[in-house]
Amino acid sequence: MPLLDVQNLSVSFPTANGQSTVLHKASYTVDAGEVLAIVGESGSGKSVAMLAVMGLLPPTATVTADRIAFEGRDISHLSAKDRRRIIGKDISMIFQEPIASLNPCFTAGFQIDEVLKQHTDLDKKARHARALELLNDVGMPNPEDRLKAYPHQMSGGQCQRIMIAIAMACSPKLLIADEPTTALDVTIQKQILDLLARLQAETGMALIMITHDMGVVAETADRVIVQYQGRKMEEADVLTLFENPAHAYTRALLSALPENATGDRLPTIDYAADYTGEQA
Repeated sequence: MPLLDVQNLSVSFPTANGQSTVLHKASYTVDAGEVLAIVGESGSGKSVAMLAVMGLLPPTATVTADRIAFEGRDISHLSAKDRRRIIGKDISMIFQEPIASLNPCFTAGFQIDEVLKQHTDLDKKARHARALELLNDVGMPNPEDRLKAYPHQMSGGQCQRIMIAIAMACSPKLLIADEPTTALDVTIQKQILDLLARLQAETGMALIMITHDMGVVAETADRVIVQYQGRKMEEADVLTLFENPAHAYTRALLSALPENATGDRLPTIDYAADYTGEQA
C-alpha cells in the first residue's frame, strides 16, 4: 500500500470567464522511503497539486478527487481539526521562497517552537533543545544565535535551512519540497540538495521533490512524473525517463537542457505543438 495515494485530482479556480481548471485528473503515489520528482515548467500544476493534498489552497479553489489517502486513510473528507493533526506532523512541506514563507514578525526560534508546541507534548526546555538539534542537523552555523534572529537578518540559504528545520521538526513520514533551491546560488543549491538527501536517507521518510530542474531530478529521484498544462504527460523511473523518454513533451524538456545542445543555439520547446493530445 502506498504511503500517499492520490487518484484523479482536479483543481479549478473562478475567473471572469468562468471556472479555469489548472489540474486535470492527475494521480500520484509515493511509497515510504521513495523519492518522487514532479517536473514541468511554471504553470504546469505541480505546486497546486501538492497544496491541494495539504489542504492549503484558498476557499475559492474547487478541489475534487476520487481519493487522497495517507497510510490508507482518506484525508480529503477530514475536518480541519483532524487534518491539522496530520499536516505539519506526518506530512510536511518546504514552501517556495523561504524569505516570503517565513513570518517576518517572529524569530526563527519562535517559528520552530510553534510547530513543536502544536504537534508534541514537549515542555519549553525540551522544545528549545529540539530546535537546537534541528538547526545542527541542517548545518546551521551558530544555532543559538540563529534561533534569536529574524528572517531579514539571515541569508537566503540560512532561511531555507530554517524552513527545512520547521518541516523536519516532527520527523514527518512524507516531506514535500516545493522548488527548495529556487533563488539560491549554485553552491547553496548543492548544499540544500545534499542536506535533503541525507535527511531522507537517515529518517527513511518519503520525499516529493517539485522542480523544473532536470539536473536536480537526475541527482535525487527514484521515479519521475512529468506535467504539462495541468496534465500528467509521463511517469517513469528516473533512468528510463532520461534514457528513453516516451512522451514528446518529455523529449522536448530534455533536449532543452544546455548539455544536450548540438548547435549554436539552445533548443526551445515548441509551444505550437499539442503535447496534451499525445499519450505516453
